[in-house]
Amino acid sequence: MVDTVLDALAHGAADRGGPLPAGGPAAVDRRIRGAARPLIPDEGEGPHHALRTLVRALTHGAADPADPRCAAHLHCPPLAVATAADFAVSALNPSLDSWDQAPAACALEALTCRALAELVHPDGPAPDALVTTGGTESNQLALLLAREAAGGIGSPLRIICGGNAHHSIHRAAWFLGLPAPHTLPTPTGVLDPAALHTALDRLPDADAPTLVVATAGTTDTGAIDPLPDIADVCDHHAATLHIDAAYGAPLLFSDTLHKRLHGLDRAPTVALDLHKLGWQPVAAGLLAVPDSAALAPLAHHAEYLNADDDTEAGLPDLLGRSFRTTRRPDIFKIAVTLRALGRRGLGDLVDHVCAAAQQLADLIEARPGLELYARPTISTVLFRPTGAPPAAVAALRRRLLHRGTAVLGRAATPEGLWLKATLLNPHTQPDDLRGLLELVEGHTTP
Repeated sequence: MVDTVLDALAHGAADRGGPLPAGGPAAVDRRIRGAARPLIPDEGEGPHHALRTLVRALTHGAADPADPRCAAHLHCPPLAVATAADFAVSALNPSLDSWDQAPAACALEALTCRALAELVHPDGPAPDALVTTGGTESNQLALLLAREAAGGIGSPLRIICGGNAHHSIHRAAWFLGLPAPHTLPTPTGVLDPAALHTALDRLPDADAPTLVVATAGTTDTGAIDPLPDIADVCDHHAATLHIDAAYGAPLLFSDTLHKRLHGLDRAPTVALDLHKLGWQPVAAGLLAVPDSAALAPLAHHAEYLNADDDTEAGLPDLLGRSFRTTRRPDIFKIAVTLRALGRRGLGDLVDHVCAAAQQLADLIEARPGLELYARPTISTVLFRPTGAPPAAVAALRRRLLHRGTAVLGRAATPEGLWLKATLLNPHTQPDDLRGLLELVEGHTTP
């Protein structure tokens, strides 16, 4: 069956012939309806036929993150070793809600989470991390921990973030019954420490518990807030700091780029994702803390999973490690990848995609028909046809998507709408970048 899947993947990619299926949503829906029916036949067609048909159709209709022209989102091509590790997890099907369902996975998760947390908080008393489904869940957990530290449900916790903060911050506040975050404008793309200081001075109830959210790698531009200065402001006002580093945290693997995250360790909670700049299959998120004691508010009891006498007898209690009950060991693929590549191996991949972003910026600046928004901070590059109004930029992006020739994102700034290229493919070469720009220029007019 593995051979059948691999063969269907290859044929589906050949059928697609590019980074995205051509024809737009209607064409994809039509092809999937043809391949998927009958959805629930009276009699099964056998595993090989089902796999061959549906895997080929899925691949034909996929956005292929391994194609250098697929660069819209923080959507990485997963490493083969991580994908293979994920296959082993699916075969064994452990669940990390009780030790007796996943003994080895439980032990490996504890070790790997601590090792990753030590990268973020090297001087913490007992660094630890929770495995999450991604930045959204990590941010939600961070706000929950801040709420509980401020008194629990109905607490007076207030949240301050920049306009560049991820949408999940506002959604988590709503979900947790907290007031809407006080959002500071970020016209330069980053949170201004002086504006934060002024806002904290002017907010009523100076003694009310406050959570400040900073960002290390925005989804629009990849910008990193001035973390040390923001941490200083938080210390001055006795505010708690959370850093959403879902995109930027893997810079820690790089011998040179880790300096861009100076100040990250000063936040009591840090979100990071390895299914972005870590080349893991989804999901591979974490929330890191400097002291495992900070996770105590998440403790939960279910007699059939963590009975008190079992815990006292030494069986690990896992329910406080997640909102979720049934939970696959997503840490396993991360552990295999870390062992296979090492910190420097992953750092080399990070360096390569960040260097590719600089190369793309150089190429854009050399073309009079294109304009660059700003030099990239991580691996995201914003650009557009010179002087193009927002409607023209949006239409150009949709033409490329409909024709299946390139997958670019979109980002709005005070200067207007831009095409967004997020480079996460370590195999991308300068010729691939030139080809991408030629496609954009060739589709600038309908």
